[in-house]
Amino acid sequence: MDGSAGLRGEREATPGSAGRRRERLMVPKADFDSYYGRPVLNEPPWQAHDIAGYLFLGGLAGASSTLAAAAELTGRPRLARVSKVGAMCALGGSLYALIHDLGRPSRFLNMLRVFKVTSPMSVGTWILSAYGPQAGAAAATDVSGLFPGLGRAATVGAGVSGTAVATYTAALICDTAVPAWHEGFREMPFLFAGSSAAAAGGLGMLAAPLSEAAPARRAALLGAAVECAAAARMERRLGALAEPLKRNKLLRFGEVLALAGAVAGITAGRRSRIAAMAAGAALLAGSACTRFGIFQAGMESANDPRYTVQPQRRRLAKERAERDLT
Repeated sequence: MDGSAGLRGEREATPGSAGRRRERLMVPKADFDSYYGRPVLNEPPWQAHDIAGYLFLGGLAGASSTLAAAAELTGRPRLARVSKVGAMCALGGSLYALIHDLGRPSRFLNMLRVFKVTSPMSVGTWILSAYGPQAGAAAATDVSGLFPGLGRAATVGAGVSGTAVATYTAALICDTAVPAWHEGFREMPFLFAGSSAAAAGGLGMLAAPLSEAAPARRAALLGAAVECAAAARMERRLGALAEPLKRNKLLRFGEVLALAGAVAGITAGRRSRIAAMAAGAALLAGSACTRFGIFQAGMESANDPRYTVQPQRRRLAKERAERDLT
């Protein structure tokens, strides 16, 4: 028996190919799995109640400061006060959650030793350090009535830096290796911005009088629309990797609450104080569900090997196709 028979068993000649051969692999494609079914990635050592709470409260604080600045500049003092005090309380809660997860307050202070523009954690630490004193001064001067000029300047400064506080956490989690977060880097900042705006609008509707709550109602409607649109686009683009996001009940519930609260606020909430308060509570709860749902879906994607391997294979296939074209 000659060696050509064995060769024919491993490859087939293509007629009319002028000597070129197309090989047919006899070994099946390798499945995406890991040793003993263990995760490819080490799960981030973050606690849900700390980090997910930090994501929610930080977004609420930053967006509330921006809403407070808009209310201050348009002559709505009670909405401005509600938003300033709410932002300060939310900031305190988010810092507590962050420091509790870090373990020691000194670890937060140690991050201020350097500034690395390529590190979302370093940039975020400096953003919080610039934002916190301004948000505190804005709330303190408004409640006490002292130094109104300083208070207005602090309000505007906190409103400007609050936009970064509301969105930088998206860059923070997308900079990790967690598949559902890392691959969603394009839409995640918009999702976080929308969720933060909806929460701030909900707080304004919950606590401010109807006569001054128009900016809060508009912020809630715009925020809920942006949040849901960004989530839908991210799930379509990620394909199979979006499975943990699609089946997460907290995310689905958060979308329902956000849309229901925004619609109720812009309709019945314009005339009824009770309806406005219910809509505001729904928006706050919806934003919290969104952040906790994003956290849970990310942890699920990190624990399943296929969500780590699939994106890598897609990138390799794309690079191979681009090389073949050139």
